[in-house]
Amino acid sequence: MNTINFEEPIRAVPLWLLRAYLEELGGTLEGDYAVRGANWYAYLTQLHDYEVGSLRIGQVYIAFEGDTNALQPIREGLTVKLQTRGGG
Repeated sequence: MNTINFEEPIRAVPLWLLRAYLEELGGTLEGDYAVRGANWYAYLTQLHDYEVGSLRIGQVYIAFEGDTNALQPIREGLTVKLQTRGGG
C-alpha cells in the first residue's frame, strides 16, 4: 500500500457541509471532526475566518491520509463538489 498525506484549508464551505460531502463520497463520520473511508481518513479542523479587508470567509482545514489509490477518487470527487456547489 502506497500511503500519502495531503492537507489544505478549504474556504467558504462550512464544516457540516464538508463532512456531508465526504460521507457522500463513501466515508463514515467518526465524531465531529473525522471521516473514515476504505483505506483513507480525513481530519477536519474549524479555523478562524479568513479575512480580506472587511470580508470574512469561513474556512476548514482538512488533512487526508491513506492509500494513494483510495484517496485519488475522493480528492477528485471533493473537488467536483466544491466547484459545482451553489454559491461556490
